[in-house]
Amino acid sequence: MNCPRVSIVILNWNGWEDTIECLESLFQINYSNFDVVLVDNASEDDSINKIRDYCSGILPVESSFFNYNPHNKPITTYEYNETFKKDEIPLKTENLTKKHITLIKNSENRGFPGGNNVGIKFALEFLYPDYILLLNNDTVVDENFLQELINNRNTRDDVGILGPKIYFYDKPQTIWSAGCKISWKFSRGIQIGTNETDNGQYDEIDEVEYVSGSAFLIKTEVIKKIGLMDENYFLYFEESDWTLRANQEGFKSLYIPTSHIWHKVSRSGGGISKPMGLYYITRNRWIFMRKWAKKNDFLVFLLIQIILAILIPIFLSLYYNDKKLFFSYYAGLRAGITNP
Repeated sequence: MNCPRVSIVILNWNGWEDTIECLESLFQINYSNFDVVLVDNASEDDSINKIRDYCSGILPVESSFFNYNPHNKPITTYEYNETFKKDEIPLKTENLTKKHITLIKNSENRGFPGGNNVGIKFALEFLYPDYILLLNNDTVVDENFLQELINNRNTRDDVGILGPKIYFYDKPQTIWSAGCKISWKFSRGIQIGTNETDNGQYDEIDEVEYVSGSAFLIKTEVIKKIGLMDENYFLYFEESDWTLRANQEGFKSLYIPTSHIWHKVSRSGGGISKPMGLYYITRNRWIFMRKWAKKNDFLVFLLIQIILAILIPIFLSLYYNDKKLFFSYYAGLRAGITNP
């Protein structure tokens, strides 16, 4: 197929302003055979109404990346709860165009993998995509980004996952990620090329250990073999885990440099600068390493964690002037060590 069907799953949690900017950029891309499944993770900031207003055309979007298009509104919305059943779904998939979104409202915050899994399950059951694209709501996409990913999907027979070149939103020529690799001794994902000005140094298609979950294109065939994301992670490390499960089935990941998006980094979780982000990063690295690390790597990781267990929480608390980080680190450490 020259134009395979893609279901784009976007997760919103108290971030409607980012979400509608992302949606507007999507509805201006030059790829036609896609649908959008927007999952709201029990937001408390009036996100649902704001997204409805955007889709109806009464809430315009301002962005330095594109001109708002009032002529592609209204965008039809189909709304469901997370407990959707087949006999309750009135939409006809054969008549869908890109001028619609499916809006699924979760009753609780299910985290990144849990929220996305709801959207993925809906897409697989009702939309029959050839590919699923996980796209962070705090991204803006280039008009050619999806076409470029699709154009390169058959570069190799063993490719199951593809990702774009990702720039910082507030530094549009500065790379955030040109693919990712894993530091096994420190149990952390490393964004290749981060903070480098793009001078063409990452303009070759490359096999990478994994691609960022902020824009993660995966074949439906892969999902059917390896299953959904592991919801135990809740936030962080889930795409690394998912990729390694794909690797076990013989599927590789490709970085596609001609596909471009811009990312507002750590908008939701906040990374190590916020208590929630630090808790899950600390917790999940232990879960991830027990599951995937080789024995020697795990022993080195264990030694490093013992040494840093005092230094990290003190340093972060002082650097970010937030004593909550101290307690979040140790709560995450305890949860990670005791997690079965």
